[in-house]
Amino acid sequence: MSSIQKRKLKALVADEVRFFRSWMGKPLSMGAVSPSGKALTKLMASFVDPDDTLPVIELGPGTGVVTQALLERGVAPERIVSIEYSADFCRLLEKRFTGVKIIEGDAYALERSLNGCIAGPVSAVISSLPLLTQPPARRSGLIQAAFDRLAPGQPFIQFSYGLASPVPPDTALFSTSHTGWVMKNVPPARVWVYRRAH
Repeated sequence: MSSIQKRKLKALVADEVRFFRSWMGKPLSMGAVSPSGKALTKLMASFVDPDDTLPVIELGPGTGVVTQALLERGVAPERIVSIEYSADFCRLLEKRFTGVKIIEGDAYALERSLNGCIAGPVSAVISSLPLLTQPPARRSGLIQAAFDRLAPGQPFIQFSYGLASPVPPDTALFSTSHTGWVMKNVPPARVWVYRRAH
């Protein structure tokens, strides 16, 4: 094993341990015991247009696996605004992702957390929040706040381990679609995409 491979493996193990410790401290705010896998994060990022110039809001980046997938897709780092609740994860993200705007805040208080750092509409909202641990009204409030920011036709992207939509359906407000199961992820998950109804 090369020294580069050893460093990558060490960082991966450190992230797993960091994530698990955070989960042990606040299981309902984490929703998973380890970061999402590469197949899932790549699929999530595939719904974001890398050629757009509008900002992308990332909710609950954790250790940055989705952030990394967005960058690998070609999304410019200065377009990404990540809102993370954990101060420890914020410090980690700031070290890892030069150019990405990291905000320590509550995604469920989206406008207050953004605090004017984005003036206009956004290209996508991509979420790794554990929505199913929250009451339906709070989930609906989050997606409404996201739609207030999203440019017409642009997606709110969310992964879930559950069988049903993690956001309560509201056909008057938005359309819902989902991918197949990502079996390489542990546990298997799928990606849900919501777009405001016209």
